[in-house]
Amino acid sequence: MAILAKRTLERALSPLLGLLLFCQCAIVVTGGAVRLTGSGLGCPTWPRCTHGSYTPVAHQAEGQYHAWIEFGNRLLTFVLIVVSIAALVAVIALKRKDIKALAISQLLGIFAQIPLGGITVLTHLNPIPVAGHFLLSIILIAAGTSLFERRKVLTVVHAKAQLGNWMLARTHIILSAIVIIVGTVVTGSGPNAGDVSAPRFHIKLQIIAWIHGGLVIALLALTLIFFIRAAAGSLLRKRIAIFAAVSIGQGAIGFLQFYQGLPVLLVAAHLLGITLVWISAWRIHLAAK
Repeated sequence: MAILAKRTLERALSPLLGLLLFCQCAIVVTGGAVRLTGSGLGCPTWPRCTHGSYTPVAHQAEGQYHAWIEFGNRLLTFVLIVVSIAALVAVIALKRKDIKALAISQLLGIFAQIPLGGITVLTHLNPIPVAGHFLLSIILIAAGTSLFERRKVLTVVHAKAQLGNWMLARTHIILSAIVIIVGTVVTGSGPNAGDVSAPRFHIKLQIIAWIHGGLVIALLALTLIFFIRAAAGSLLRKRIAIFAAVSIGQGAIGFLQFYQGLPVLLVAAHLLGITLVWISAWRIHLAAK
């Protein structure tokens, strides 16, 4: 019976960790939907939705449409908590000490998001806590990617380190992170604030957008150099190629959305693309490591 239970847990671990990573990405996308629909203050207070209720109430000033979009995003946090607890229980039951800390970090990070989300509401969507809320999700996605990559017990093979590739990988992941951070400044300077009354960064949108675009070009140039240096047919080179393809698509969407006046669907696609670019960048980091 114990053997059967262990095998069941082993089979369940991969889909559980995959679901956890999917939910971490989904909450970024749904958070973007809140912002793009102007629903950031659909629930104008925290932890309640309104001053008298934890859920949206009929005839509240913000309207049911905006209230339920914002409240739906809050509810997804509870889904994340349940999935992360299930994943942690499976990891502990399987005695996977090698990934236990990563599994714990997912749960702790999700709980950290709750008060940070409250701060964004209570500061009326100030762009600094909004960016912090998003960047914590990026950190959790990186940890979730590491957790999923290490879901199977592998035989450790000691090989001679390729210092050049490792240094390039570190530079690549740092530059990828900088691109994303500057992207949050672009968002915090643009019109998609989540509410018409939300404060913005006092930076000219065109200037910060061009800085962001320049960093993207630098990242793609570094990716090309990295691809040339990586061994042909290696896992590292395959992951670099995937990153290049995803990044070029993301760059095209970013270019189009800027010159089309930031239409909602393109901005949403760009937001989804951020999670895919970051996951593919982190997988390069893990392969080089």
